[in-house]
Amino acid sequence: MAPRAYWKGSLKLSLVSCPVLLYPATTSVEKTHFHMINKETGNRLKQQMVDAETGDVVESDQKARGYELKKGEYVEVEKEELEAVQIESSHTIDIDSFVPRDEIDKRYINNPYYIAPDGKAGIDAFAVIRDAMKDKDRVAIARIVLTNREHIIAIEPLGKGLLGITLRYPYEMRDEHEYFDDIKNPKISKDMIELASHILDSKAAHFDPSKFRDEYENALKTLVKRKAAGKPVKVAEPEEKPGNVISLMDALQQSLKGKGSAKRSSHSPARRATHRPAKKAHRSAARARKAS
Repeated sequence: MAPRAYWKGSLKLSLVSCPVLLYPATTSVEKTHFHMINKETGNRLKQQMVDAETGDVVESDQKARGYELKKGEYVEVEKEELEAVQIESSHTIDIDSFVPRDEIDKRYINNPYYIAPDGKAGIDAFAVIRDAMKDKDRVAIARIVLTNREHIIAIEPLGKGLLGITLRYPYEMRDEHEYFDDIKNPKISKDMIELASHILDSKAAHFDPSKFRDEYENALKTLVKRKAAGKPVKVAEPEEKPGNVISLMDALQQSLKGKGSAKRSSHSPARRATHRPAKKAHRSAARARKAS
């Protein structure tokens, strides 16, 4: 059975338009979900709204939205007032511009959607817009109204269809300088950089999401199956964290030799390493470069 479209409307480029369907590109159906239950009866619990001051349960007809002006002081906003400022969907994706793909800051990327033609009527116009973007390697920047809010959406070709990714607004982004300005710039030797570069080369690969494994999700499924079957669940003891400090140069050299794998270091504490003379460390780095 074909998935249900999340949005239905038109993709518009100047005077050219075509009917399209928009589908969420992600799903959480396969993820393990839990409900809150009564431990004694096994029945599911339901939540209630409670007045923070009086502790009284608030019925649905007493609930309202309020904006906090200052601590504990709210201004109530009526449902009709909210509806007055909501944007009515024109059911049109209006393309405003086309930008180079590499100019889109990854921090602004939000939710992905698949965009497909709706029926055969506008298939030609859809293909023209898609293939023109392929030819120029450009991404369309457009506007779309979803759930009464206007979103910026980046659209690019994906196979026979289009991929639309909603983008965050600048006010949603935090300034990176607040987190990076206090980072010091230590002097790192060229030998260390070259050793690290060799490690990077040894782990070079291509992006392949089929290799991603959600170990926590797998553990949850195993846990639930064992509990449902009445089998005991073994609680693993926490691993001891290594307490000794290893020198950065030795860690790089051991990693290059395959002795510093994450699996081994997580189970056995690192040895305290003695610092080698700079001349000897330089010769070791040279041998490692030659061997690679």
